[in-house]
Amino acid sequence: MFILLVYDIGEKRVNKALKICRQYLDWVQNSVFEGELTKAGLETLKKRLGKIMNKEEDSVRIYKLRSEDYLTMEILGIDKKQVADDGIL
Repeated sequence: MFILLVYDIGEKRVNKALKICRQYLDWVQNSVFEGELTKAGLETLKKRLGKIMNKEEDSVRIYKLRSEDYLTMEILGIDKKQVADDGIL
């Protein structure tokens, strides 16, 4: 399934969240990730994030689509995913 994940995580924990999310998804913008994941991969990602989150301060939103084929996206300005894929970020 195609996943779009966004988070708002406290400053003390944000670098850990970034590192975890980058292991599973493509980093496309500050606090925004996207990519294909299996159900098992998504469950593992959620468990790992749950361990570092403060559930009373932090927020993670996960949007699920059957595949990227059902997604229409328009990018205004720089495509940070492309820049990162090219090794610039």
